[in-house]
Amino acid sequence: MAQHRPDQRPVDSRNGTGLVLAARAGDRAALAELTTRSLPTVYHLVRGILGDRAEVDDVVQDCMIRMVRGLPDLREPDRFRAWLTIIAYRQVSDELRRRPMPRDPFVEPDQLPDAGDVAERTVFEALLSGQRRELVEASRWLAPDDQHLLASWWQEALGDLSRAGLADMLGIGEPHLAVRLQRMRGRLESARAIEAALRQRSGCAELSALSRTWTGERSPVWRKRFDRHVRDCVRCAAHRAELIPPERLLHGLSVVPVPAALVAAVRAAVEAEPGLPAHGPAPQLTSHKLALAGTAAAALVLGAIAYAVHVTPDPGPVPAVAAPAAPSPAGAPPSRASGSPSPTVRASSAAPGPAPVTGVTVADIFVAPDGDDAADGSRQRPFATLNRAVEVVRPGQTIALRGGVHRLTRPVEIDTDGTRAQQIVLSGYSGEHAILDAAGVPSGKQAVTQRTSFWTVQDLEVRGSRSHAWTCNSCRFTTFRRLSVHDNHRSGLTLRDPGTTGNQVLDSDFYRNYDPRAAGSAGIGLGVKFGDGGGNVVRGNRAFHNADDGFDFGAFRSPITIEDNWSYGNGQNRWNAEGWSSNGFGFSLGGGETTPSAAHRVRNNAAWDNRGDGFGAEANTGRLSLADNTAYRNGGDGFDLSGGRGTAVDNLSAANGQQPARIGPDVSGEGNSWDRGEWRDSSLRSVDPAVAEGRRAPDGGLPRTSFLSTREGIGADLTG
Repeated sequence: MAQHRPDQRPVDSRNGTGLVLAARAGDRAALAELTTRSLPTVYHLVRGILGDRAEVDDVVQDCMIRMVRGLPDLREPDRFRAWLTIIAYRQVSDELRRRPMPRDPFVEPDQLPDAGDVAERTVFEALLSGQRRELVEASRWLAPDDQHLLASWWQEALGDLSRAGLADMLGIGEPHLAVRLQRMRGRLESARAIEAALRQRSGCAELSALSRTWTGERSPVWRKRFDRHVRDCVRCAAHRAELIPPERLLHGLSVVPVPAALVAAVRAAVEAEPGLPAHGPAPQLTSHKLALAGTAAAALVLGAIAYAVHVTPDPGPVPAVAAPAAPSPAGAPPSRASGSPSPTVRASSAAPGPAPVTGVTVADIFVAPDGDDAADGSRQRPFATLNRAVEVVRPGQTIALRGGVHRLTRPVEIDTDGTRAQQIVLSGYSGEHAILDAAGVPSGKQAVTQRTSFWTVQDLEVRGSRSHAWTCNSCRFTTFRRLSVHDNHRSGLTLRDPGTTGNQVLDSDFYRNYDPRAAGSAGIGLGVKFGDGGGNVVRGNRAFHNADDGFDFGAFRSPITIEDNWSYGNGQNRWNAEGWSSNGFGFSLGGGETTPSAAHRVRNNAAWDNRGDGFGAEANTGRLSLADNTAYRNGGDGFDLSGGRGTAVDNLSAANGQQPARIGPDVSGEGNSWDRGEWRDSSLRSVDPAVAEGRRAPDGGLPRTSFLSTREGIGADLTG
């Protein structure tokens, strides 16, 4: 008879819903068993997305504590798995918003190591070796919805979830699910064939020619272009026959077990919870059960990788390099290393693509992540912080931020003015990708506050502020261009206060700004608000996927020129926040605590897929001028100019949720679509936004696309 060791306990034999019900009812042993079984699922999901980052253990612990706290209120115990998955996804998403994770750079096919060289390095690299690696890479060619569906389908493919359970988790019917899965798998197989053809270097001249025009971005648009060739080319299509069905790729995979230290930490955290059920023996998490069966874990890992792509889109050109370990020799080209996706560095035999016209090559003050504020700020001895650089900068000087992540720990205050003849420039360094990460700035503190004249701020990424990312107060003759500002709480960039004069915001992206405390009532892309001043221009920008408005010009009392901007997907509850309340306008041309009267000039802008109106006057009584703008598929009105004044000429409104346009008696119009009958999708040359929402041009300009174009010459022209 086997002896019972003191550290062993009987295993709870209840399964599924019964175990959840017992734990919810207060059975401490059932709770311990449920936690033991759930921890590997959460760990591999979180680790699969965040990788080896130090935050993994903290996020996992937080998920498990939230599970314990929320269990008494779980109304549908049979949906426990979906509920726990949602908790994990939300916590990971919150972590990514605080410290967004750079995506892997594209590597040319002929620069990749052979699968056999990779397979033995680490367990996780083994998961991605050979066709398994190609399978994960293939998922990057899919649209976000397909990537999310693929991540969920792994669980069904391995018997970890029934078809009915999968449909229930996704909130759709089984027939609809079957259709979506069939289409997704077809696109996945096309992408796998493309990956195989690129990696095998078959010698196909047409494929080589197509590859030379490729930006290096795996996207649905490029998948379609490559697929048209691969499926019809005898040489390239031959690789399809060699592909193993994706279900079979999961067999025999091993995974990294949950670390013992994490098991102990979760056990301590769960046991310390004040809301722990009161009856039954004290719960004990058992580490010997925390290695998942290989196939189930593989589903989680590969699914999580696909989901990581889903939650971290890369909307713009962000060539990235690691922080330089030492200054490059004079005249040497800047090196590129891992980080966000970058324009492809071609092999010498390939024709080079156009180089991005971004960054400065000469500067007076340098800042690098591995610098020292006690240094002199030279190229050889850079400062460590932007704070130090803006303290010492003088008119006519240029500050260059070297590539890498510059982690702010306190707010940056910029108060030194330039002059018309001696402007001050703050820029990324040529060919490098400088990121200002404001996650370390105390909550509620603006990351950067600027009160200056005659500055240029360009070629930077700003992220992670728990307040406003960048605010320019009463700035004069300051230019912002080629910025990527995202994942901040209150706003991306805001120009405000009286005396805001002669400023320009050009060719920049503002996205995914969201305040988790505001449930949609905060988190705009770009704002010019609460002030006055002439000569301000907003041109060539995109504001998208923000919690509230894309562009907000509330309570600004002077005319602004707003032209060639795109606003899409704003106001949607992408964070599954309770009590969601968002205006979600594409362009808010008024509003605020005081009624503005500003004659904004609004020309050649486009708004689509926003929660609210495409364009809204919002009680602005100034003589607005709207010409050649397009509102498409917004949840509210295309144009709401009721109560406003001015002119509306040659604007297009189609497929919006409410009225094409609400026009007051003081607005005169000519040539608008709502005067020409109903407009449908068939009235437009293209309703596919993939290119418009994709990578910018090498010079930072908007991508050229036929999206929303018409043959009648009305509405916005997105072809450039």
